[in-house]
Amino acid sequence: MYRYKIEDLKQWKNSKDRKPLIIRGARQVGKTWLMKEFGKKYYEKCAYINFDDNIRMEQLFSEDFNIERIIQGLKIESGVNIEPENTLIIFDEVQEVPKALTALKYFYEKANKYQIIAAGSLLGVAMHEGTSFPVGKVDFLDLYPLNFYEFLEALGERRISKAC
Repeated sequence: MYRYKIEDLKQWKNSKDRKPLIIRGARQVGKTWLMKEFGKKYYEKCAYINFDDNIRMEQLFSEDFNIERIIQGLKIESGVNIEPENTLIIFDEVQEVPKALTALKYFYEKANKYQIIAAGSLLGVAMHEGTSFPVGKVDFLDLYPLNFYEFLEALGERRISKAC
């Protein structure tokens, strides 16, 4: 399968002014698939962390925003030796740990060498009292369900999609 948003992710990866990226979209539009597929195709390593019902991540982000401590915790959780130059870090269902969203600000300001993509359903309404959103410190990518051409290609009808 191919999603056209992969091209946007490639531009993000190669940007000199790259910020952590938040993929916004409704449930079941392919956010997780897109992040994992991008990591698999364009990085040597991919550290995938699912925040849904993850007490360890709640604890990791509840202390402070010491990036090196957080990276060590992410290495343990994902089982991946995170190296900034060749590892994509994926925060899935990040709305479940609001302080992880806040931490994106510190990754941008103090450790922008790390490449992080976050996604979650209902990010816009998942803000919790006492948690700040990293306005201006993250980029956004909106994802929608497959468009008609992506659908045709997923069915193996590339010839028809090119004719349209």
